[in-house]
Amino acid sequence: MKKLSLLISIIVRDRLPELLALYEGQELAVNLISLGHGTATNETNGLLGLENTEKAVCFSFVNWDKWKVVKRELERRIQIDVPGTGIAFTVPLASIGGRRELAFLTQHQSVERGEEQLMQGTKRELLMVISNQGYSEMVMDAARGAGAAGGTVIHARGTGMQSAERFFGVSLASEKDIIYIVTTREKKNQIMSEIMQKAGMNSPAKAIAFTLPVTDTVGLKLLEEENASEEEA
Repeated sequence: MKKLSLLISIIVRDRLPELLALYEGQELAVNLISLGHGTATNETNGLLGLENTEKAVCFSFVNWDKWKVVKRELERRIQIDVPGTGIAFTVPLASIGGRRELAFLTQHQSVERGEEQLMQGTKRELLMVISNQGYSEMVMDAARGAGAAGGTVIHARGTGMQSAERFFGVSLASEKDIIYIVTTREKKNQIMSEIMQKAGMNSPAKAIAFTLPVTDTVGLKLLEEENASEEEA
C-alpha cells in the first residue's frame, strides 16, 4: 500500500537529534520541526517520570510501508512507548498541490498516484502550506482571493531543503512558516491553485501546499451561514 500520510512526531526536546538521525537513516529527507511544551500537571509529570515538558513537533511524510519500518525503529531505538518520551501518529493526506512538490516531499518513497484520498462524509479539509519564513501574508492574500476566510501561522525549521534544487531548480530557506487554513472541499482546489500560482515556487514564498481530511468542525457556524447567504443571493 503506497498511500501517503503526514507523520507527526512529538518528543521531548533533548531527544530531537536522535529522532532526526533515525529519520535520516530511514531516508525521510524532508522534515519540519516546531518547538512547543507539554501541558501535563505537576502531579501527572511525577507519575509518568517526566522531568522536562519542553517538546519538539516534527512533521514528515511516509507511505504505509515506510511507516511500518519507522514505527518499529521508534519503539526499538527511541523507546517511544516509555511514558514521557513522546508519541508519533499518521494522518492520511487528501491531496498535494503539484507533481514536483509530491516528489520533493516523498523523495526515496514510492507513492500511488491517482484519485484523491477522501474520507467518507468529510465536507472540509485542513490546507497546510509550507512557505519561506516571512511570506505568510503573500500566501494568505492568494488564499483569500480564492475564498479562504483566514489562517493560522506557526514557525518551523526544515531539514532536507538542500535537495530542493534537484526538484525545483531553486534553493529553499530552512526557516519556514506553516499556514493552516480550514476550507470546504469545494473551495480547496481553487485555493491551492491560487497559492501555487501566486505564492508557489516561482515566487519568493516558495510555497508547497497539501490537505488533510477534517471529519468535523465547530466554530465555523457564522462563516457557513454567510457562505449560504452568498450562494442564495
